[in-house]
Amino acid sequence: MSFSSVNETIGRHRWTICALVFAATTINYLDRNVLGLLKKTLSDDGVFGLDKADQELNYSTVVICFQLAYALGMLAAGKIIDKVGTKKGYAYSLIGWSVAAIGHAFGHHTWSFGFWRAALGVTESGNFPAANKTMAEWFPKKERALATGLYNSGANVGAIVAPLAVPYIAMAWGWEWAFILTGAVGLTWLAFWYTMYDTPAAKLASGKLSQSEYDYIHSDLDEQEAERADVGNEKVSWFKLLTFRQTWAFFVGKFMTDPIWWFFLFWLPAFLEGENARKTQEFLATNPAFAGDKADIPGVISWPFAVAVVYTVSTFGSILGGWLPKRFIDGGMDANKARKLAMFIYALFPLTVLMASRLGEINTWYAVATISIACAAHAAWSANIFTTVSDMFPKKAVASVTGIGGMAGAVGGILIARAAGLLLKHYTALGKVEVGYGILFVVCGSAYLTAWILMHLLVPKFKKIVL
Repeated sequence: MSFSSVNETIGRHRWTICALVFAATTINYLDRNVLGLLKKTLSDDGVFGLDKADQELNYSTVVICFQLAYALGMLAAGKIIDKVGTKKGYAYSLIGWSVAAIGHAFGHHTWSFGFWRAALGVTESGNFPAANKTMAEWFPKKERALATGLYNSGANVGAIVAPLAVPYIAMAWGWEWAFILTGAVGLTWLAFWYTMYDTPAAKLASGKLSQSEYDYIHSDLDEQEAERADVGNEKVSWFKLLTFRQTWAFFVGKFMTDPIWWFFLFWLPAFLEGENARKTQEFLATNPAFAGDKADIPGVISWPFAVAVVYTVSTFGSILGGWLPKRFIDGGMDANKARKLAMFIYALFPLTVLMASRLGEINTWYAVATISIACAAHAAWSANIFTTVSDMFPKKAVASVTGIGGMAGAVGGILIARAAGLLLKHYTALGKVEVGYGILFVVCGSAYLTAWILMHLLVPKFKKIVL
């Protein structure tokens, strides 16, 4: 039976729920991206200090404040959401991060910015545990990666909207309003969430979900058997979860690959601006009489548009990432093998970013192309690595395990942020910042294949466990 005919026969209410999670994830990344887009503006305003080299290190400190808080928040958020439920947990998280996003407008130096960034990290940490738990509750295994890919594409949509809006808001009304207006967007989502969301059982009881769709959502026999076997074991401690290799496989996968996304999120605008500055300097050195618009200099590109292009391509990667394993499963492949094969394919594409610096010297758009491919591959990988949690764990533990993996990813993000800050400070002082980016691109390109190998060694088969 085709995807469309399934929806026509049994209903499609689960996709409405997916749309709500997509919207929340879009808002999450809209708020998260503002800092990276305003890095130069904030630096010019003295927020990160006055010395050029110190600004790189101070910026990385602010980024680390977010990531450290996000890492710690992930552990708490997953546990809280498993305890209070998806509806309340998601709402509390979004209220918190909207207030924290607005609070950035009142920070005017490194440490006050660091405070609000930490507040944003703690509160935004609830998004993915809540979203992943929602997918586990509302979708059968064969649709879960597709649904995850769709909601996860909201991260890219947020990253697309941000560069098309934030620089212009900052230019028109000041950088403070860029934080205020983007932060306020999230508060409107709450009305839709409270009105439209509930568990499948509650929706069935209220008549808003058909029996056929409810049965389809709960059609995975192995999951039902595992859930029945877990009756009575209501509390699952972190220590218990950490005794399973499945937890460590997810931990390692997130630790290795999440930092790559963090790096592109926070340093891509700076890299593109740096490429523009380098090409401008080289052109003016050979054309000192040039008095035209710098935007007309060969090789100079509109970096906000380039960032939007990267995340537009990533959106398609996220959707493809969920579609491919479903296609494998529909073709008769075992779900475990389908997930593993899809993730291996996605792990190969980031290798293209190894050529980003060299190609950027020829034409910045070539570098943008390789980074676009790498980010699209990350989005596809992310859709599947999130789904491995619900493949391996019962629903009551999904948010907790997601939180543990999210914490690992954030710790990895802290390490790459500090490494990037130190590396770029060193090469900025030498006048060779492009070398620093080249080294970082080597790390970015090789991370996914390494992660896939380690995950496979830890868990050769994604099999549902009984806690």
